[in-house]
Parts: sequence; structure tokens; C-alpha cells
Amino acid sequence: MFKIVKKEQLADKIYLMDIEAPLIAESCLPGQFIITKVDEKAERIPLTICDYDKTAGTITIVFQVVGASTLRMLDLNEGDSFRDVAGPLGNPSDLCIEEDLEETKKKNIVFIAGGVGTAPVYPQVKWLHEHGVKTTVIMGSRNKDLLFFVDKMEKVATELHVTTDDGSYGFHGMGTDQLQALYDEGKRYDHCVAIGPMIMMKFVCKLTEKLGIHTIVSMNPIMVDGTGMCGACRLIVGNEVRFACVDGPEFDGHKVDFDLAMKRQAQYKTEEGRKMLELQEGDTHHGGCGHCGGEN
Repeated sequence: MFKIVKKEQLADKIYLMDIEAPLIAESCLPGQFIITKVDEKAERIPLTICDYDKTAGTITIVFQVVGASTLRMLDLNEGDSFRDVAGPLGNPSDLCIEEDLEETKKKNIVFIAGGVGTAPVYPQVKWLHEHGVKTTVIMGSRNKDLLFFVDKMEKVATELHVTTDDGSYGFHGMGTDQLQALYDEGKRYDHCVAIGPMIMMKFVCKLTEKLGIHTIVSMNPIMVDGTGMCGACRLIVGNEVRFACVDGPEFDGHKVDFDLAMKRQAQYKTEEGRKMLELQEGDTHHGGCGHCGGEN
């Protein structure tokens, strides 16, 4: 059992939990995720590890209430426990590898976080700050009431820009608008990490491709099972089949077929759609088991 030691509401329908998980806290790195289950019969829920404390043996997750499973999570309080927490899963961020630190320090890095994407951006920026790497962070939401982690991000980002679509706080516009404005001011970046809704990451990549900025995206929004076996996170990256949960979650954003991924994501939400995808995709529908989909 994994005890909840802290629960906090960050914004409308967005919550933070600190969970006792010493083995995961000891070995995880920014970019990785966990699978949680509220109880024995509950659905598996993949969630990015947005912070961790090796001394306290805790990990931090942030979730948005969007359906039945996350609504059940909301019923849990401090002192309650998750039935299962498995992790760390997925590959850590390429930026957060100590062996490559000197090369990372040479990069002009900009992060663009949209909505709940702020949660997985934060641990990467924090790790880089602790290792002496400068970063620019653009974080935004639809309005002021949906913003969170502004104070935390201010402490670790070298330069922070906060945006809202309606102009109720900070820069009036989207993350792409802020990036273009910085570019027009003469700021230059050679590496971008964009994490947020699929449509947001798509348009970030369209802009950064035009500006010549290498861009990494996190495809965690399409994960369901977390092992590749359900086939939900199947996507095309550079004309190759990949699975976000086992091959990612980070990929070269300029190689991701976002239109196909979003169309597939919508189709996967119905039982009929899932059956049709399984029929159409055959052996490449699943990944990670070593038996179906070949090397995928």
C-alpha cells in the first residue's frame, strides 16, 4: 500500500498528491511516470512524476479530474493509500542525464508548458537548475484560475514567462505567441521541450520548425495502460511505429504525426473504435510484449 501524505488543490479540478514510495523516489528521474490503481478493481492510470524527495521517500503527482477514475482518486485523502503504484516507467528526459551534462550546458533551452503540462516540465527545469543549466520557461493556461506552480517555477527557471489565453495574467496569448515575441526581440534557442495538450504541442512544433529549433515533445497525453499492451499510445514518428509508454514518452516533435495521433486518440475512446483500430493495425497494434509488432 502507498500512503498519501499530502493532498492539495492547485487549481480548478487540478490536484497534487505526495505519496510514500521510497523505491521509486530513489531511482526515478525527470520525464518518467508511474501507474496507479486506487484499489484492486480500479483502472490503471499513468501519471508523470512531477517531483520526488529521496530523503523522505515520496513522489509527487498532479492530476486533473476528467473522468470516473480521476474522480475516484479525488475521494482519497491524506492517510489513505493507493492499492498499487508501479514505477518508475518510461525513459527519463534526455536533458537530465549527468553523463551529457557538459553538452547540455552549451544549449539555449526553452520549455513551453501548456495547462497540466506544467507538472512534467517542472522536474526537468528543477533538475537542470540544480546542475547549473540555464533555462527559459514559458508556461500558460486558458486563464489565471488554471495556473499553478508559478512560485515553484520562478525559483528554478532562469527566465520565466507566464501566459494566459484571455490575458487575465501575464502575457496575453498562447505559448507560441510568447515564443514568437521573444524571437522577435532577438532571443534565440536551439532546443525546445514542449509538454501539454496534443494540439498545443502540434502548433509549437510548426513554429519551432519554422524557427529552426530542435523540439522534443512528451506524448504522455495518449497513454492508457502504460505497458504498450493496450495499443492506445501507438503513434507514427518519422514513418515508424512507436509506443509512447515504452519507447518514450519523449520524441522528436518534428517527426511526430500529430494529426494521425489526435484522430486515433478520438477513435480509441469508443469500444467500436478500439476494435476497428486493432483490426486495421494488426500485429503493430500492441507493443512492449516482445511477441506482437516485431521490434516495436
